[in-house]
Amino acid sequence: MSAKDIFHNTVRSALEKDGWTITNEPLFLQPSQEVTMKVDLAAQKLLSAQKGNQKIAVEVKSFVGLSAISEFHTAVGQFINYQVALEKLEPERILYLAITRDIYQ
Repeated sequence: MSAKDIFHNTVRSALEKDGWTITNEPLFLQPSQEVTMKVDLAAQKLLSAQKGNQKIAVEVKSFVGLSAISEFHTAVGQFINYQVALEKLEPERILYLAITRDIYQ
């Protein structure tokens, strides 16, 4: 199993403090027999009786490698692959990419 990102526990804690229940860690996706993917976290939160459950998947990235541009391209590629798989397997789940504020800015 691959190592967790250095901010994985921070993101998990923030989600839990906001009322999210972690349902999978990681969330395994298998869009075909040959392909298996692992999204870092899956969570759900009850919004209201009228709206039902909101489900999310979160990929955590720290950008601590030698090239932020290279890591950006890797993160975007993973995000796109996960999004395509989620649209097929769990279309109700919204995908997020968790990154630091510095990387976002």
